[in-house]
Amino acid sequence: MERKDLIHDWNAPRPVFEGTVMFDDETLRDGLQSPSVKEPTLDEKVRLVHLMDALGIHTADIGLPGAGARARDHILTLCGEMRDLAITPNVACRTVISDIEPVVNMVQQSGAPIEVCAFIGSSPIRQFAESWDFNAMLAMVREAIEFCTREGLPVMFVTEDTTRAQPQQVRDLYTAAIDAGAARVCVCDTCGHATPDGVQRVVGAVAGLIDELGVEVGIDWHGHRDRGLGLINTLTAMEAGASRLHATALGVGERSGNAEMDLLLVNLRLDEIIDNDLTALGEYCRLAAEAVGMPFPRNYPVFGQDAFETGTGVHASAVVKALRKGDTWLANRVYSGVPADLFGLEQVIQVGPMSGKSNVAWYLEKRGHQPTEGAVNAVLELAKATPRMLTEKEILSAAGV
Repeated sequence: MERKDLIHDWNAPRPVFEGTVMFDDETLRDGLQSPSVKEPTLDEKVRLVHLMDALGIHTADIGLPGAGARARDHILTLCGEMRDLAITPNVACRTVISDIEPVVNMVQQSGAPIEVCAFIGSSPIRQFAESWDFNAMLAMVREAIEFCTREGLPVMFVTEDTTRAQPQQVRDLYTAAIDAGAARVCVCDTCGHATPDGVQRVVGAVAGLIDELGVEVGIDWHGHRDRGLGLINTLTAMEAGASRLHATALGVGERSGNAEMDLLLVNLRLDEIIDNDLTALGEYCRLAAEAVGMPFPRNYPVFGQDAFETGTGVHASAVVKALRKGDTWLANRVYSGVPADLFGLEQVIQVGPMSGKSNVAWYLEKRGHQPTEGAVNAVLELAKATPRMLTEKEILSAAGV
């Protein structure tokens, strides 16, 4: 039987995306707004940017210039690092000239373009809480975007809380920004409110507005996962017309966090929408977890310790039979919807209370020991009496090797 016949795919194919799907990494900005993280050292930030570049990520939000001198120093250093990389920098600024002015100076110092992500809250609830006047907001948007245009700064206009904003006000805000020179607009699910059908509607509405205006303006999507929908919403936004997708390493971010960059790349690679080399994705996850001080769970998809491990007899038996055939392709798919080898990983067989003889025999063989019947039975007896996976020391001791 041919390999293509071994897995029947009930998933509907993703719609064909015209052009390149781009990625904006928000780990070093929105990711650091999580209340549980620490700020990475500058060296860790530099290493993360290099890994982002290796993964084919196009842009990275590297901070808030308005946060102070230290933030600006880090931004300048990262801009310098990125001059020799394919990845390019952007920074977040409020739609006020005083926030954007420092970027002009940084561009002059670094000698490299820096995209301004100029943001303003757009929902009625935010306007009410802030006592904002909508006409005054429109004037601020025009003034800020026109300043960027005059200074030669590439600019994306960002509406916070777009998914809870009134449709006409969304149209008015984006129209004002586009008229003032915005090259991109960003639709934000700032509070993680949207469901996939809502994402289709709001991104579709923005795409329709851009068509009406007859301009070439890119659409970004920035989503949070307060309802646990960050990843699926991001994929939906892409299908609805967003050409640049925002996400963070491991989904770190404010409150419950953002869409997960690593899982976004995994899914688009599996759907053959991108062909990026993702073998460095595990290193990216591990460095990000260490840098922000937030280890990810053992059962985290793909890159958690448990993702490709099994101690269950039936599962392990199927994997071992594939490995004994010398077929790693088969072993990585027979009990896994994500092929471990695609991401530089491999299947791991452990021994625990639900294990069978094949687990023990394979475990011993992999470590160069003969799996005699006595050794296998002794290990299984210990495994059945222990309410967890056995350690290597316990297994080898029970096997008498």
